[in-house]
Amino acid sequence: MPAKILLVDDDPDILDALTMVLETKAYQVITARDGVETLACLKAGMPDLMILDLLMPKMDGFAVCKELQDARWSKYRDMPILILTSVREEASRRRYELETGLELNVDDYVEKPVSPDILLERVERLIKRNKKINLVENFNSSGR
Repeated sequence: MPAKILLVDDDPDILDALTMVLETKAYQVITARDGVETLACLKAGMPDLMILDLLMPKMDGFAVCKELQDARWSKYRDMPILILTSVREEASRRRYELETGLELNVDDYVEKPVSPDILLERVERLIKRNKKINLVENFNSSGR
């Protein structure tokens, strides 16, 4: 079964291009254009990975990350998040800390523009890592 990726960006050209790149590796891609759509997509089903832009209308990626820290979203706490944005990493992390008092807790951070090969490498690594974690957790919870 192909991994399901929630791809979030307000730029339709980026959504189209990245969807094509991800589909070359048979990933199932669901798209959202802002944070409000992102949360609705999460409620509809659990993705294996979320690729999230930070600067978007209505509800930005910072607000999505903050919202996912809330206990109501606890079932998504282990979902890997890859930030893909034009904002420099140190600036994003600092802004998030200033606004929320929390550390920006994401699994990977890639600055745009990104080559398709780098994106696919990062996506594959996060999905494999998450599958290993889930296998270990399932094994441990089975009482062995």
